[in-house]
Amino acid sequence: MAAVAAALREWAAAAARRDAAWREALAAWAALLGSLAGLAAQMRAARRLAWGGSALAAFGDLRERLWRKQRGAAEALLEQLGGRRAELRAVRDAAGAGAAAVLRLYEERAAELGLAAALRRGPHCPSLADALEGLQEVERYYRHLYLESKLLLLRVSCDSLADMEVLPQSWERILEHYKEDVVQDALLKISLFVDNQRELFCSPGS
Repeated sequence: MAAVAAALREWAAAAARRDAAWREALAAWAALLGSLAGLAAQMRAARRLAWGGSALAAFGDLRERLWRKQRGAAEALLEQLGGRRAELRAVRDAAGAGAAAVLRLYEERAAELGLAAALRRGPHCPSLADALEGLQEVERYYRHLYLESKLLLLRVSCDSLADMEVLPQSWERILEHYKEDVVQDALLKISLFVDNQRELFCSPGS
């Protein structure tokens, strides 16, 4: 049990650092979506403008030049979003690899530990099974939300400005489907389990 508890402790320490990076990337992602939505609103307004019936008609290529400039700005924002998505992917991959390593170690020791030990809970302590379940929930959370971010970007197009304009709301609806504190819940479970194992190991007669 000590080896599995140690692996969980190491995973949790790394997960706390990764979650800070994940939250930072998500905040930047949301801000970029807001900028892209604002730009889309400007592009739609420029399209609706009656260029031919205004003083701007004297500048024949102004409309085209403005469109190219706005489209270039949109592409730059999309590139930045791609960079943030790469940061989300890095967290997802690291969390997945770390979880797989801990689960692999448990599988190697499962017969030795026994099912009863894995399921045993204390009055204020989750079981090993609870801790492992929390670890897997974190991995799923990162994996699913990363996939949602990827699919959202695939739907973005300058040819569909109305959809681009509501990107922040679309993203908020996606986030509503995911429990934001899943990582903190898992870290708490693992911390309680690891602390309990340390107390058992250090207690007299252990």
